[in-house]
Amino acid sequence: MASCSNNKLYDESVVIPNAVWDNENIPFFNVTVDDTLAEYAFYLNIRHLENYRYSNLYVFMHTVFPNGNITHDTIECVFAMPDGRWMGKGSGTMRSAKVLLNPTLRFPLRGDYHFEIEQAMREKELKGITDIGLCIEKQ
Repeated sequence: MASCSNNKLYDESVVIPNAVWDNENIPFFNVTVDDTLAEYAFYLNIRHLENYRYSNLYVFMHTVFPNGNITHDTIECVFAMPDGRWMGKGSGTMRSAKVLLNPTLRFPLRGDYHFEIEQAMREKELKGITDIGLCIEKQ
C-alpha cells in the first residue's frame, strides 16, 4: 500500500473484507490536529485488484470538525489511463493508488477530526477494492 513520508501526521488503512466493499461498510479515521499553521498534503490511499472492473472510484468523504461542523465531499479517484493501463504501483494482481486530495491543506481548528469514506459507485457490493486509507503529510 502507498504510504506517507517520514513527515506524516497520520497514515492508517482499513482492510475491506473479501475485497468486496459493501456500501453500508463506511471506514472511518480519527485524526488529532495540534498545528493549525502548518500545511499538509492530504491523500486517499486505495488498494485494488487488477480485475477491478472500473477505471475509477467515486467516494463520499464526510468530515466532522472539532467544533461539530460537518462537510460532505464527492471525490473521483482515477485508477487507469484512457488506454486502460493501470496507474499507481503494482505487485502481482494488486494495484496501489495514492490520490492527492489537497497539496496544501491547513486545518482550521485544533482538535479531533473524524473522516468517513463511503463508496459511491451505485453498487451495493463493489468488488475489487481491498484497502482504503488516509495519509496526511506535513509539508
